[in-house]
Amino acid sequence: MEIRDALKYSDDHEWVLVEDGIATIGISDYAQDAMGDVVFVELPEVGSSVEAGQPFGVVESVKAVSDLLAPVSGEVLEINEDLPDTPDTVNSSPYDEAWLIKIKLTEAAQVDSLMDAAAYRSCLATQ
Repeated sequence: MEIRDALKYSDDHEWVLVEDGIATIGISDYAQDAMGDVVFVELPEVGSSVEAGQPFGVVESVKAVSDLLAPVSGEVLEINEDLPDTPDTVNSSPYDEAWLIKIKLTEAAQVDSLMDAAAYRSCLATQ
């Protein structure tokens, strides 16, 4: 299982990469593996707001339907337009090709409450 050191992680297994006040969000390798084959992804509209801890989309796998929970708050600037047509990319490339959304952070300090890679590894070790 891959855990990238440059990313931050939420308890709900989303990852965040922040660059110049823009947060790119996706689901972790652990999460995609636990879900099984992803068959459907629903993402929010560009321009909509997401709130930390609140659902912003849905991912459906052969095992279950799960809400995507925002790890940070902000305005959706971009969505991954390819995912609705190729949802299985979430399984094959969770950190690169299968990012979900990019948001302009409204509360940058929220990023500090997320886990770094070492803390996320420890979190997974107890599951």
